[in-house]
Amino acid sequence: MTASVPFDAVPLPHHRLDGPADGKPMILGPSLGTSLAVWEPQLPALIRSHRVLRWDLPGHGASPAEPMAGSSSELIPTDGTATVGHLAELVLRTADAQGWDEFAYAGVSLGGAVGLHLAVHNPERLTSLSVVCSSARFGEPSAWRTRAAGVRAHGTESMIASRPGVWFGPGSEYESTPHGAAMIEDLRWTDAAGYAACCDALARFDLRDRLAEVTVPTLAVAGGADPATPPEHAREIADGIPGAKLIEVPGAAHLANAECPDPVTAALVVHHDGLPEQTDRQ
Repeated sequence: MTASVPFDAVPLPHHRLDGPADGKPMILGPSLGTSLAVWEPQLPALIRSHRVLRWDLPGHGASPAEPMAGSSSELIPTDGTATVGHLAELVLRTADAQGWDEFAYAGVSLGGAVGLHLAVHNPERLTSLSVVCSSARFGEPSAWRTRAAGVRAHGTESMIASRPGVWFGPGSEYESTPHGAAMIEDLRWTDAAGYAACCDALARFDLRDRLAEVTVPTLAVAGGADPATPPEHAREIADGIPGAKLIEVPGAAHLANAECPDPVTAALVVHHDGLPEQTDRQ
């Protein structure tokens, strides 16, 4: 079990609130290399009934990786020891700052891993969970350590050429849309230390043997053409968590919520608003 990490002096990650002040609390977690803007396609639908908090990973968007002025602490360790538990602790601190004892949570990829960690270690804080194009284990740790080393040496610019083929499906032109192009630029300006630390966290992440402990209502969303977390990763989550639901979005790659927003948005609204089931496991 990953111990809760005390962050008494750590600043909160950059975050943004949208929706009615009396809406149901909901937190959205981003994917590695993206900012909170990755959730823009879902925002109009979700804020109809939720007070939505989106946050930036350390070193991503407007969140720093290194200590800010007046602080002696990092948002996440950048010395190779980072874990998903560090990120989950930041989410809890951000929720606490809002006075939220409970909240719905949805996350893409690494953001989904944070949700799974919370569901295992802090289930009393979650009312519902969605994991989009995520996994209980993201491949071999050595691959993440190699990527971390490469980004520390060459910056996130070294990742840009490969990301459209991972983030967006075959033949997709989403990278040429305003939202797609903005996400590529977010990656370009992501801090190398923060990105590498998130890779370190993914290298250590493995909750495959803890999924049966999850009791929060869970939805797993897979992109049918996702090369990073193929559909079998979502199936493993749905099979492992009692009562979990699964949907697969045909043709979508790793950022399915951006590339194919309509089915993902519909599934999230049904799941988190407690509406009658409109989607079935595929």
